[in-house]
Amino acid sequence: MKPATRSTRRLGPEIVFGWFSMARCTVVALMGGLLMGGLPCSGEETIDFSQDIRPILANHCFQCHGPDEGQRVSDFRLDQRSSLFGDLGDGRRAVVPGDVSLSELVERVRSSDPERQMPPPDADRPIVPDQIELLTKWVQLGADWREHWAFVAPIRSDSSLADDPWQRNTIDRFIQSSILKAGRSPSPEASKRKQIRRLTLDLTGLPPTPDSIRDFLQDHSPDAYERLLDRLLQSPQYGERMALIWLDAARYADTSGYQNDGPRDMWRWRDWVIAALNDNKPFDEFTIEQLAGDLIPNSTMAQRIATGFNRNHRGNAEGGIIPEEYQVEYVVDRVETTATVWLGLTVGCARCHDHKYDPIRQRDFYGLFAFFNSLPENGRAIKEGNSPPYTPAPTTSQTQQLQHLMDQVRQLDHRWKSSKTSIDEDFQSWQTRPLSGANEWNVSDQLDIHLTMDKAVATADDEAANAPDKETAPELTTGKIGTAFQFRGADQEFGDLADFGYFDAFSVSAWIRPERKTGTIISRMTPVDQGSGYYLHLEDGHVQVNLVKRWLDDSIRVEASGTIPLGSWSHVLMTYDGSRVAKGIRIYIDGKLQDNDIKLDSINQTFSSTEPFRVGGGHSMFFGAIDDVRIYFRAVSENEASWIAEPFNVQEILQLAAQDRTVPQTGKMFEYYRLFGSKPPLRKLYEDLKRKTAESELYRSNLPTVMVMRDQPGIRQTFILGRGQYNQPGEAVDASTPAVLPPFPEAFPKNRLGLAKWLVDRDNPLTARVFVNKIWQMHFGEGLVRSPEDFGVQGARPTHPELLDWLAVEFMESGWDIKHLHKLMLMSATYRQDSTWSGAAADDPQNHLWARGPRVRLQAELIRDQALALGGLLTTSLGGESVRPYQPAGLWQEIATVTDYQQSTGSDLYRRSLYTYWKRTVPPPTMATFDAISRESCVVRRSRTNTPLQALALMNDVTFVEAARGLAQRTLSQADVGATHRKHLVSIFQRATARPPGVGEMRVLERVHGRSLREFRENPDLAKKWLEHGELKVPPGDAIELAALATVASLVLNLDEVITRE
Repeated sequence: MKPATRSTRRLGPEIVFGWFSMARCTVVALMGGLLMGGLPCSGEETIDFSQDIRPILANHCFQCHGPDEGQRVSDFRLDQRSSLFGDLGDGRRAVVPGDVSLSELVERVRSSDPERQMPPPDADRPIVPDQIELLTKWVQLGADWREHWAFVAPIRSDSSLADDPWQRNTIDRFIQSSILKAGRSPSPEASKRKQIRRLTLDLTGLPPTPDSIRDFLQDHSPDAYERLLDRLLQSPQYGERMALIWLDAARYADTSGYQNDGPRDMWRWRDWVIAALNDNKPFDEFTIEQLAGDLIPNSTMAQRIATGFNRNHRGNAEGGIIPEEYQVEYVVDRVETTATVWLGLTVGCARCHDHKYDPIRQRDFYGLFAFFNSLPENGRAIKEGNSPPYTPAPTTSQTQQLQHLMDQVRQLDHRWKSSKTSIDEDFQSWQTRPLSGANEWNVSDQLDIHLTMDKAVATADDEAANAPDKETAPELTTGKIGTAFQFRGADQEFGDLADFGYFDAFSVSAWIRPERKTGTIISRMTPVDQGSGYYLHLEDGHVQVNLVKRWLDDSIRVEASGTIPLGSWSHVLMTYDGSRVAKGIRIYIDGKLQDNDIKLDSINQTFSSTEPFRVGGGHSMFFGAIDDVRIYFRAVSENEASWIAEPFNVQEILQLAAQDRTVPQTGKMFEYYRLFGSKPPLRKLYEDLKRKTAESELYRSNLPTVMVMRDQPGIRQTFILGRGQYNQPGEAVDASTPAVLPPFPEAFPKNRLGLAKWLVDRDNPLTARVFVNKIWQMHFGEGLVRSPEDFGVQGARPTHPELLDWLAVEFMESGWDIKHLHKLMLMSATYRQDSTWSGAAADDPQNHLWARGPRVRLQAELIRDQALALGGLLTTSLGGESVRPYQPAGLWQEIATVTDYQQSTGSDLYRRSLYTYWKRTVPPPTMATFDAISRESCVVRRSRTNTPLQALALMNDVTFVEAARGLAQRTLSQADVGATHRKHLVSIFQRATARPPGVGEMRVLERVHGRSLREFRENPDLAKKWLEHGELKVPPGDAIELAALATVASLVLNLDEVITRE
């Protein structure tokens, strides 16, 4: 970067003009066309300040005399009316309306004196003669000055143009007025075939079916087009099509990004978006629920899921990061995304300093920051899975299934409790009957390992014989239950047992009689200090649970508050629920749940170890006796923990008088009775209750979750960060909105809910305009504002400001009705124009006048979906987990987490691209070829490129080769008996383009088909090989004819017309 230089020229004792030659803020892109070359083309002597003058001042003057206080060289400002027209001292003014000779601004830009010239001669972007002339003319004509259009509330105004037969609604009045002023005429209306294809692709993202084309062509009623439009708006595919633009803006993906790019589950939020759009949820509600659904009183599960919008950002799970730094980055992302999506402003430029072009201060940025700064999140994200806070998010069918299971549990529990009298009588009788097996019983459900040391004598003797020092080898001693190991400085290995990872729930228990306050009781770990693995440990008398991948930054350590006495038997038990957080660990001493002290809580990789299972060692050696080691493949309950810790067996408990039995003893005895001693009907009822309870708990634990917004208690103080750095806090600020926009109503709460309401308040000048522009861009290829991400001073000016304002007001007054907005645009004559290029279009190549219909290359997802639909392969079910379609092998191999791409099978291979698994560091390659984004940040306008790779993908990618074969197969299977090759070719072409081929096109199709037919007849193996691509089964029949027809279908799918919305 070129070093910044500053030249200053003193105009007087107080006022300094200057030029700061520097690289502009990297977030803001200077928009082409803003540097106006010459005077307006209109014959009238008028100059528009917003369109003609402000861009000059912004590009050439604001760096030193604009909004950024840190870069201004004096108090003189060209972005404020009061300064531009005010007294500079000594009676001088920068601008005197109507008087060029007294206007210091004109004198300075005209000057050739290097001491007075502005911008100075060494400026990077010197002002050009045409711009000087434009400034001069502006002053001569009265120097009309207006606020930037985007910061002024929209007003509904009607076009002065009289009604015309071409017009179909108010949109056309505005458009036709500008077309006529330019001496042009609108384009003719597109054919009905073009209309149905254009409309169907726009609203569903799929091509029209032959039946729908036929019906529309045969419907000659005046409202045929409107009824087609209404039907498409009610299609479930409408929500999927609309969701695509929202997923880009929300930076939705199935992985967390950064280096590790591990998996996460946010698809339930994606499904909420689809459902909300299909239900035509008003945009104000759509906004409020996504930004603050959790803060709505008595919020529903769906409203909480909606807040996943601002949890879609990337999350860094790398080990060496500073969590506080990335916690700030996540909040910054939310601020920038919210501002881009709803305000169309580049507020990110104000993170480090005041915005250099727009009136947004650094204080304004951190005022917005404060709204999002109360989330209890860790800057280090979870590597595999969702980072807290998250919430269960079952689908409708899953909710019903869970409810069904819970109802069954309640019914069984009711039956059990209703049998209390019978149970009590039978229990009393059972206590008098002789028992068998009761001496050995303890909790055994999912008991994986039970090491009674008297049964491990042989193993212990063998290992001891091989020990380097027999003086330290474990020896047998009297235990709490039977025989125990006495540890004297060496541990005992038991091989490949109890191999758990951080997703596994498990429990570990043992009786211990320590002789020293510190030592490892049970472990499966690398036997060094804080080695990788898990271990139940005694540290200075406190029971510890350690789950370690890498100490300290990838570990969990939890320590019980109670202590273990030396020289006497104590029972210790720990449980872990597989949640990967410290609060998922419980510690029991002698059957009593302990208060835990969380020492470390950051495990981000599995702690599974290849080391053997050990008793009496690991981190350090245990000195003392250990008995009755139990390992369960689940987290046992609190009641079960008390029963496991009870040393008396059932027979011994029965021998105690009822009044002498402890609660755990009674519970253990009663559990044994329920499982083994009760009458068969009661036993079956209890078994059914336990089984159904376990089934419902397992089902609940496997429900999908989604990351959501949830504020922590209290308010986290926000500070202005010096240069945007997390570790440079400055002045404290409270939640607030930019001063240039309408004030925050006192009636609104100062939280995200209040912010959301402020965004959709009728007085907000931006939100409705921004969304209206987004929908116009969707249907017309470009927005009325062609910089949808920037409605600020450096952004493009609306091509039709009055139309934009009229649509914004209409949208708000319709109740923020999104489908109403679509219908307004799509019913217009403007939208229905033919898109064919004409000679007159050369004067308006970018179609700023909207004098012809939109012609736009389909976006990546629609190209794939269209191919699948044409091939009869598309799976049309709504919602569900993301799927993994075809992808070249090995693309994920260089990624740190989940390198194995498990391709989907069956119908999941052919789901809409909306449901494709989106890995940020390796987005779906074919769609990336067609300009799909990585979703690492908010994008409201994709780039559009044309490259040879795109044609190669359409010709060779297995998805399109298989789709071409599917198109050929369905053409043959649906054809009339005796149909000719020619009819087959017409059918393929017409299905893909919605029109029959022309004479010349037909010749090409027949030539390609004939050549392929000859080649495949000469080489049948080549035809067979062609048909083997993909998982679609080849039907019995003439493989050569099918392969030849598939080559034609492949050609058709590669046509520019097919991948373009005409």
